Amino acid sequence: MRLKKNIATSENGFIFNPATGDSFSGNAIASEIIAAMKNGEGAEEIKLKLLERYEVRPQQLESDWQDWMMQLKEANLLET
Repeated sequence: MRLKKNIATSENGFIFNPATGDSFSGNAIASEIIAAMKNGEGAEEIKLKLLERYEVRPQQLESDWQDWMMQLKEANLLET
């Protein structure tokens, strides 16, 4: 899944969808993921970096990743 190109973000976790006018805020890890997605990094690459950087079990990361992707999809932030 890819982030829509028109989504605006900030380093402190602010996410804005200009198509809908909706805005969201996320934590530091959400900001890191969004930035990686905007840079064209794929899901597996991002997850590997998260596993290296943070103390998280792969199964927990996968579960959290699926939840996060669902939230992005429901917020209309992903390309279909």
